[in-house]
Amino acid sequence: MDRSDIEVREAVEGDRLAQLMEVFASEWWTADRDPDDVTAMLVASDLVFALVQRSTDRLVGFARVLTDGVYLAVVLDVIVSSSARHSGVGHMLLDAIVSHPRLAAVRSIELVCQPELLSFYRRWGFTEDVGRSQLMRRSSDPLLVPRDPSRQQ
Repeated sequence: MDRSDIEVREAVEGDRLAQLMEVFASEWWTADRDPDDVTAMLVASDLVFALVQRSTDRLVGFARVLTDGVYLAVVLDVIVSSSARHSGVGHMLLDAIVSHPRLAAVRSIELVCQPELLSFYRRWGFTEDVGRSQLMRRSSDPLLVPRDPSRQQ
């Protein structure tokens, strides 16, 4: 995939929602999302990044950010379509996020990723060395809770 054929947009237009849902359907953590919920999520997100391949007019990458603009920004839902993986589209997406003017003064940009993606995110200065901090979660999503009932308190 030619990276010069990719455009970074800061919105997912209504007619492109179906394309986002197709990309979401390809991953275990986004496969069961509902279009109405995704629409509400897009509206409530502080920053939205949509990568569109001009020649096909298809969405090939997506991420969003929640931020207070000062202390913290959390990068969420970083996803690249299976047809665009290993082509540099993920790099474009992360470059767009970390260089965004609204995030320039934010003290800490954080994200959660699977272990196999640690080396990818390290390229932008992300680290798993977060001091004594621990991720905690309260969730009704069965995909995000421990499978081992003995781990639940």
